Amino acid sequence: MPHDLPAPFIWTGPPLAEARSLPAAAYASEAVYAAEVEHIHRKTWFIAGRVDEWPHPGDYRAIDTVGGPVLVVRDAEGVLRAHANICRHRGAKLLGGQGNTRSISCPYHAWLYRLDGSLAGAPAMAGTPGFDKAHWGLLPVRLEIWGGFVFLNFSSDAPALLSDLGNLPPLLASHRLEEMVCVWRVEIEARCNWKLLVENASETYHTGTVHAVTVGAQKSVTLPVAGEWSGIQVLSTGSIAVMGDAPVLPQIEGLSAQARQGTFFVCLHPVTQLAVAQDCAWWLHMQPLAADRTRLTVGGCFPKSATERPDFAALAQPYYERWEKVAREDAGILEHVQAACGSPLFQPGPLSWRDDVVHAFGQWVLGRLAAAGVSVG
Repeated sequence: MPHDLPAPFIWTGPPLAEARSLPAAAYASEAVYAAEVEHIHRKTWFIAGRVDEWPHPGDYRAIDTVGGPVLVVRDAEGVLRAHANICRHRGAKLLGGQGNTRSISCPYHAWLYRLDGSLAGAPAMAGTPGFDKAHWGLLPVRLEIWGGFVFLNFSSDAPALLSDLGNLPPLLASHRLEEMVCVWRVEIEARCNWKLLVENASETYHTGTVHAVTVGAQKSVTLPVAGEWSGIQVLSTGSIAVMGDAPVLPQIEGLSAQARQGTFFVCLHPVTQLAVAQDCAWWLHMQPLAADRTRLTVGGCFPKSATERPDFAALAQPYYERWEKVAREDAGILEHVQAACGSPLFQPGPLSWRDDVVHAFGQWVLGRLAAAGVSVG
């Protein structure tokens, strides 16, 4: 389908007049949460960051995930890799935080690994019959890159990332995401279910109330989708990545006719959102921690040419303030929703026509669980 102009959304499921929000168990049940971790989160792609965050051989970042600790590192040959951040001897966590290293040493018994994950040394193990270093390298985690974004997946059976992305790459092609630079990051502990954050990011129904002072009421169209993603385009001829009258950076050169009409807010199922405006992009990762807790990571990206301007630091600050303030407003209101989900009086409510993507996402989750034999509510 051509992407020159926004297309009207054509709903192919049950009439939206019959649609309801998900039952309380979808947000409050630890059993449902455990099923989601097993059947959804450990079998789908999620964002780990940007390629440019690992510019040099030896650069690493330790990441906590629903599949356990992961180490993303650029090896000596310049290849970006992901390993389980677990020593093959007794399971100790190898590295924390981020930095640069020439090798990976276990703090417990000093087993030593090369950056490519192979085992370089295992003190005193030469006397162990049958021990072969070649068999005890770090366990790899699937890593794929698209648009400069780094994605991970714990499942060897999951489709390739590009398969899941479907028709999204051509929609965002004119932004040249692969040429952007990540310059900002913030983590927010949200006391709510991960799905509430995803749903909130999929509609503009709430912006006139929750964000009345920051971004205000917004209008959007729903995007036609092929693949494991959903999204809307918030219509505005100018960037909505700052608040009020703050000056904005120049529009990215060569944007398509559709891209010039507003900001794309797309959710790569299940927990990654990309917000792609006319002058920048920011990404969100909703890391589930429990049925009622989520770690929200927000990262901000700009074209490399913009970051090289002498006035970039001053111009970029209003973007950072907008991204964090709006994210905290969302987390705050969703904590109220989470509290309601724990009430015996909670009942699924009717959805607005502006909640069409919310409904589609909920059906996606229920479908994934149903395929695994899990019923919700």
